[in-house]
Amino acid sequence: MQFQRNKSDKFKPILKEFLNYIELEKGLSQNTRYSYEFDLKKLAEYLIINNIEDYFLASKSTLNEFVIYLTKLGLASSSRARYISSVRAFYDYLLFTNKILLNPTENLELPRSDNKLPLTLSFQEIEKILCSPDTSSLAGIRDRAILELFYSCGLRVSELINLRFINIFIENAVIRVFGKGSKERLVPLGSHAAGWIVQYTEKVRPIYYKEGKSEDFVFLNQRGGKLSRMGIWKIVDKYSKLSGIEKNVHPHTFRHSFATHLVEGGADLRAVQEMLGHSDISSTQIYTHIDRSFLQEVHKNYHPRST
Repeated sequence: MQFQRNKSDKFKPILKEFLNYIELEKGLSQNTRYSYEFDLKKLAEYLIINNIEDYFLASKSTLNEFVIYLTKLGLASSSRARYISSVRAFYDYLLFTNKILLNPTENLELPRSDNKLPLTLSFQEIEKILCSPDTSSLAGIRDRAILELFYSCGLRVSELINLRFINIFIENAVIRVFGKGSKERLVPLGSHAAGWIVQYTEKVRPIYYKEGKSEDFVFLNQRGGKLSRMGIWKIVDKYSKLSGIEKNVHPHTFRHSFATHLVEGGADLRAVQEMLGHSDISSTQIYTHIDRSFLQEVHKNYHPRST
């Protein structure tokens, strides 16, 4: 994407400053930087077309018209949502660094998504499942470690069963994950999950381990082999039923709940995208809709004038 020469000059310095900020200060990846850069250059092009020669001069109405412009280009709601997320983050930065006095994206609406909202669990339901394994048994310790890791890191099933010890860094509270297309990412590891992994490693895995069969895989079955996808599904199903939860819980439910709870807690959507390993933020955008549903439910249940 090429800027119009001369007219684009006023846009470049602040855009470069913002991109350096998200990469160096926020620690976001090069891919995320490129995504922001692409979206904000598109905004700059739109502003130039409308004779607005600086990001600082964009008004609320201008940015709303930009969203309409994206719709006219035929972009799906998920793609428009990605642009809006980038623009919001950019103007949040301008406000934070006192480069603008008012944020023009304050009332910028995210487009509705046609995607069905995924099933999620409340934190209380997650707690019930996590506490269900009998940790006086070897299998119970292993299963507790698996469930804790699912919720702590939001892993896919394939990512968990292929996890190797070389990619766990307990002291640094992080794990290295290889997701779809073998894309590598680092995900923070919570202290509870780390503690159960240590217990499993010390008490269980040496007993399950079989020379020439177990390799470096973290989680093993009782025959010493790598756990299968079906094996993981059975573990999750077993403990969700033991905990009395009637929802159709599956391993991906932990991933959805992980992301939802982060968004509900105020986490930056781009950071959640990084942790989930989504190549496009439009995949992560679904959790903003879950967050809105959560807020509506809280209002309905607790506000005296909600009904």
